[in-house]
Order: sequence, then C-alpha cells, then structure tokens
Amino acid sequence: MIYLCGGINGLSDADCKNWREQAKSLLKGVTLDPMVRDFRGREDQAGSMLVHADLHDISKCQFLLVNATRPSWGTAMELVYAHQSHKTVIAFVAPGNPISPWLRYHCSEIHLTLEAACDSINSLVEFYSYR
Repeated sequence: MIYLCGGINGLSDADCKNWREQAKSLLKGVTLDPMVRDFRGREDQAGSMLVHADLHDISKCQFLLVNATRPSWGTAMELVYAHQSHKTVIAFVAPGNPISPWLRYHCSEIHLTLEAACDSINSLVEFYSYR
C-alpha cells in the first residue's frame, strides 16, 4: 500500500486533491488517501483523531509518496514517522527549489516530478510482488 503524504491544512481543494487524484491514476498499488478525513477548518475538534488515523494508515503502508513542493508541518512529521518505521519514502519537489538536508535524509528517493516518483514506486511494487 502507498500512503499519499502532502499538505492539507490551510490549502485549497485543488492543492489537496489534484495531485492525489493524478497519483492514484499513475500508481499500480493500493493507495491510502488522508483526504478521506478532510477536517479543514475543524482541525481543533478532530486533531487527535486525525493524527492517530494518519499514523495508523502509514503503519499499514510499505511506501510513502510525499508531495514536498511546499512546507507542511503534518507532512514533515508523517515523513519522519515513516522513515523511523522503515518505510520506503519517495518524494517529489518543485524543480528549482532548494532541497532541505532534512528531506534528503528522511527520503529514499527525491524526484522532480510526480510522474517520476510514481514510476519509481511502481517499479518497486512490481519488484516486491515478484518476491
């Protein structure tokens, strides 16, 4: 399974959903999308539940696809949790933006496009399915 990790809090529907929908169409594995728990504007009411649900989803996944095109507290924390849980973390960044050493350290791979990141995950999914 592949967890679709990226900013939600304070972002528009398009910013939250468009890349995830594109990733779902590109990825060959089962995806878990935290947007099923869209509590934007009500985070204070559901914060603990959201965090626990996201951590549970990440624990079930083998891969994390990270939209690292903009900073996000939740994304950063999910990324560290996945890395410490020995998940394969593959990110994509905005071309031309500097890449934080923290992002490099916690990612298995970093790509310049969503498509390249999805291709990499698909290759790994195929590899592990033949084992």
